[in-house]
Amino acid sequence: LKKCEEVARTYDKIQTRYADILDKDESIKSIRVNVVLDDLDEGKFTSDFVCTKTDGDLMVRECVFRKKLSLPRTCKLLDASMQYWARRGVTDWGIVVEKEDFEDEEE
Repeated sequence: LKKCEEVARTYDKIQTRYADILDKDESIKSIRVNVVLDDLDEGKFTSDFVCTKTDGDLMVRECVFRKKLSLPRTCKLLDASMQYWARRGVTDWGIVVEKEDFEDEEE
């Protein structure tokens, strides 16, 4: 990724496709991938994408397969991520899921 200073490692097709979208998005200045969230009660967790927009604001995106959205552990980790970033002033936090017709193949 041109906008990522480090090697960008993606772990499934949703992350890979969304990384390409972010890299082409003119409103995104820089991208950090798999950012560790320190000191979570839920254990070790990383946010998939933490982006700095051209206006200086941060944007956080978590990529999740649709079939995993209803799992209690997934919900708990997503909620922990949202709260973690909210405590740091991030208001642009969201979840990315695959399209209905997306090839449901995890890598």
